[in-house]
Amino acid sequence: MLLSFPLLLALKMGAGLLADRAFGEVRRYHPLVGFGRWAGWVERACRALPGRDGTAGGRLAGVLAWALAVLPWVALAAWLRGVHPQAHWAVDVGLLYLALGGRSLAEHAQAIAAPLAAGNLDQARERVGWIVSRDTTALDEEGVARAATESVLENGNDAVFGALFWFLLAGGAGALLFRLANTLDAMWGYRTPRFLHFGWAAARIDDVLNFVPARLTALTYALLGRTGQALACWRTQAPAWDSPNAGPVMAAGAGALGVRLGGAAIYHGREEVRPPLGGGRGADVASIRGAVALVRHGSWLWLATIAAAALLAGIGAGHA
Repeated sequence: MLLSFPLLLALKMGAGLLADRAFGEVRRYHPLVGFGRWAGWVERACRALPGRDGTAGGRLAGVLAWALAVLPWVALAAWLRGVHPQAHWAVDVGLLYLALGGRSLAEHAQAIAAPLAAGNLDQARERVGWIVSRDTTALDEEGVARAATESVLENGNDAVFGALFWFLLAGGAGALLFRLANTLDAMWGYRTPRFLHFGWAAARIDDVLNFVPARLTALTYALLGRTGQALACWRTQAPAWDSPNAGPVMAAGAGALGVRLGGAAIYHGREEVRPPLGGGRGADVASIRGAVALVRHGSWLWLATIAAAALLAGIGAGHA
């Protein structure tokens, strides 16, 4: 029996989400570890090329490195889909599973929330330091909860909704493209002397790939929480945020939860005063768990939407 394209997408998407829910991230021999080594080799090779100095040369080397690091694997994924009439099932579901990080995100959040709820501030500081780049050694309870809540909201887009969006557009190869690009942004997308020019392409490409997913993520958070407040925070607070994609996601998420985020944080020994996000109570254990719930419920909302589209398409085809 031939399945309609929307139904095929819904089935594959559901299988990928269930696999992530059941198994979480691969514990040993994760493909992204191997990709990180590959990207490191590509970086060293491209930095050894002549003419790599200066703004233009550094950016050109970064563009070449990004293409060499990412595109061969995406091309391989696209090719593997065609090696057998049914290969697309294994390739698409497998790559979506590897691209998703919903269960891992929830586990990291719980590892922070549990000691924080038990009054073990030192352990909570240690655990939140595993998922954020700010200095966590002097954070109080609200500071730990704020850092964790912000991380869950932002990574809901990076670890779940962005991968789902690109899967819906381009199957497993699209999910792989997004995940590898996001990984390179985390490796190279820094404004440091080493990566200021070389990492420019990785940061900009990630911004482009995230532009639509980030706004769909923000809308998802708004629909699942305090909708009016979330939309108002998105409209008024997101433009002040440095990142064009993190701003909408975190502002809408904070508004949906009715919690205050943003504010001062210490990065690499320097205090940065970030614009406020959301409003209402200060961050706490409940806001961490609420952020996890937004991501989890949002993923099933996306699946239900695709399944409903598949059903409507089937009804329409039956009446044609």
